[in-house]
Amino acid sequence: MTNKMILDLLGDEAESLLTHTCTGIPKEMIHVPGPDYVDRLMAPTDRPAAVLRNMQTILDHGRLAGTGYVSILPVDQGIEHSGASAFAPNPIYFDPEAIVELAIEGGCNAVASTLGVLGSVSRKYAHKIPFLVKINHNELLTYPAIYDQTLFASVEQAFEMGAIAVGATIYFGSEQSRRQIMEVSEAFARAHELGMVTVLWAYLRNSAFKKDGVDYHTSADLTGQANHLGVTIEADIIKQKQATNNGGYTAIGFGRTNPLVYSKLTSDHPIDLVRWQVANCYMGRIGLINSGGASGENDLAQAVRTAVINKRAGGMGLISGRKAFQKPMAEGVKLLHAIQDVYLDDSITIA
Repeated sequence: MTNKMILDLLGDEAESLLTHTCTGIPKEMIHVPGPDYVDRLMAPTDRPAAVLRNMQTILDHGRLAGTGYVSILPVDQGIEHSGASAFAPNPIYFDPEAIVELAIEGGCNAVASTLGVLGSVSRKYAHKIPFLVKINHNELLTYPAIYDQTLFASVEQAFEMGAIAVGATIYFGSEQSRRQIMEVSEAFARAHELGMVTVLWAYLRNSAFKKDGVDYHTSADLTGQANHLGVTIEADIIKQKQATNNGGYTAIGFGRTNPLVYSKLTSDHPIDLVRWQVANCYMGRIGLINSGGASGENDLAQAVRTAVINKRAGGMGLISGRKAFQKPMAEGVKLLHAIQDVYLDDSITIA
């Protein structure tokens, strides 16, 4: 995809998104992803050498190899939502091999899915594309529905199948979050002992985070704090929904914040909102990847917009699933390549 095509997809927002400069937290404060990411930012940490090797393996795979950016295909929605809601639009993805093939054809750095999905094809594919096993899930067959993340797999099972990374979700803000923090922290410590990279889905979950018709589950201040908690348990990558608003703390009236967050350090500009998410990931020392969101209309344009915002804010990449696998494979590959083209375009720089 050419730069002109990216501009066309951004439409009326092109100038605003491509020329914006962050002033609250300027780019000089941010540790920007790059080819030397592991040497520059991970090598000085307490991570074992095998973790550095496996992170480099992820960064050296796919179309974004050597850039320091990542494009990951996540397909765990068969559990997190349901097999029907996830795969009815494109039933070929009930077959785990199709999921891995999409990630390979799509030029992704890694494929993320469940123990069952990746385990069913591990001997054929674990050496062909990095595996990221999601070890906990919220299943929706329980009735009445509950919203809790439960361990479905162990770190050891992921390691034995040849995975080089594990992922987990914490529902920050939920009644069960303290238990989830303990479980995931222990799992991530064990993963590091085995040399595996850790990826945290740092999501918010609390009905009180919706106030006066506004959903603050994607507010910059609340998601930023979720990120800050996630890097505290040594997640190597944070996966977060891209911020769409701000002021969750003040609107809901809980916790602690500072007026400077809203008057000086951020603005309403989408890049400034995501810059605050990056800042809470130790100023980019830990990579922030934003999720691609649900599939719908204008998926290609929405995916490119999300990638531009993430890159210019200082993020590490995108993890996009439903927008890719709920389409015929050729269209899914095209969308993944479009995302990657944003990160390959040297003219799109940090704001």
